[in-house]
Amino acid sequence: MSLIPYLRPILINQNNVTKRYLHASTVLHKVQAGRYRPKPKVEQPLTYEMAYPPHEIAAKKSWNSWNTSNIKDGNRPSETTIEDLFIRNFVEGTWHGLFASEIIIKRQHNIIRIAGLVIRGITPTRMHFLLGYTEELLSLWLHCPVKMEIVTIKNKGDVTYKVI
Repeated sequence: MSLIPYLRPILINQNNVTKRYLHASTVLHKVQAGRYRPKPKVEQPLTYEMAYPPHEIAAKKSWNSWNTSNIKDGNRPSETTIEDLFIRNFVEGTWHGLFASEIIIKRQHNIIRIAGLVIRGITPTRMHFLLGYTEELLSLWLHCPVKMEIVTIKNKGDVTYKVI
C-alpha cells in the first residue's frame, strides 16, 4: 500500500509552487577573509601561515590544531576547542611577545604538544623556567601531560616566508 497517491493532492493544494520566488542576482564569489593584499609603497612580510589563502589549508599547509574530536561521534568537540583557545591565550600571556609564529597544538592520545618559534629575547635560564612553568600549570589544569616543543630564532625577521 503506497501513500503517494493519497499525499499528492495534499501537497499540490498547499500552493508550494506559488510560494517560490525567482532570484535574478549575479553570483558573487568574492572571498576576502584571511587574505593579505599588497599595499602601495608598503612591503608586508608574511609568515608561512599568512602566505597561503584559507582554501589551500588542506593542500599546501596544515592546521594549527590537530585533534580527532571533531570527527563523527568524536569525544568532547566543544571542550577541545575551548581548551585550545585557553592554551593559546595562556601561552601568549606567559611568553609575552616572544612567540614569532603561530602556536601549534597537537593532541596525541593523552598528550598535548605545543609547538612554535620563540625569539631569543630572554636568558636561557628564564626560558627554561617559562617552559617548565607552562608545562606544569597546563598539565595541572588540563589533567593530562603537556609538552612544549620550541625552536629559538634570533629575530622576528627570520620567520618571513614571503614579502608582498
